[in-house]
Amino acid sequence: MNRVVLDTNVLVSAILLKGHLAKFVDLWKEGSISPAVSKETFTELRKVLSYPKFGLKDDDIKTIIEKEILPFFEVVDIKEKIHAVCRDPDDDMFISVAFYAKASHIVTGDKDLLDLKKYKSIKIVSPQEYLALLQK
Repeated sequence: MNRVVLDTNVLVSAILLKGHLAKFVDLWKEGSISPAVSKETFTELRKVLSYPKFGLKDDDIKTIIEKEILPFFEVVDIKEKIHAVCRDPDDDMFISVAFYAKASHIVTGDKDLLDLKKYKSIKIVSPQEYLALLQK
């Protein structure tokens, strides 16, 4: 099983926009990947889903979380936050999740994370790179 961390933008795109990133929803539902979140990244996801541009009501958000996220995602306890790794301090929370989840990859479109390329043994890749790796 491939344990991964999907950043918030990848998650939202996969769930709501139904483009090529919707493949991630299929992957986690069929058990090909095991995504991980923390309380902090989960809170950010809830916040982003409530943005007016998505037009989601509270019930819609609740349904997405209960049917698309919670049954398939592992919630990881962050014992000690990792700081000062990424040039955008807000992105360090994804590194913390990946580290404590023992994830192989962080999947992101965020340039600040992508420029790191790696943190310890965790590879940081774009969604397209990750999907290509799975096809090999």
